[in-house]
Amino acid sequence: MLEHGQKAPDFRLQGDDGASIQLSRFKGRRVIVYFYPKDDTSGCTAEARDFTSRAADFVATEAEIIGISPDSVASHHKFKAKYDLAVRLAADQDKAAALAYGVWVEKSMYGKKYMGVERSTFLIDKAGKIARIWRKVKVPGHVEEVLDALKDLGA
Repeated sequence: MLEHGQKAPDFRLQGDDGASIQLSRFKGRRVIVYFYPKDDTSGCTAEARDFTSRAADFVATEAEIIGISPDSVASHHKFKAKYDLAVRLAADQDKAAALAYGVWVEKSMYGKKYMGVERSTFLIDKAGKIARIWRKVKVPGHVEEVLDALKDLGA
């Protein structure tokens, strides 16, 4: 299980635009990596729209935002276009990033157990270390918590 202060696991995933997104290329910048279960579902849409609505605030704190789910590049592209999202979305179809971050977990719904993404956010500092972790994220108010944590990091 990842903890505060550890080096963030690197990943290379294909983005919604088809370009490669590699975490280590963002060294020297703050990065918000948020994992979400599925494109175009109510909670995931609300979270992506919340990050989009505060995109200017994230730019002001010099932070990049990357949303990751197991959905395909085509699904991400469609999701991003449908809601005019201002966040990068990355396809983790083999779940390698989700496994590295410990967010691919057993879940339960209506008594049925299955594997899925636990909604989680990781704030990565300029040195590539994990500055803050939010697990089992509840969407309302989450983006404000992330922005507050960014401000607490300072310059």
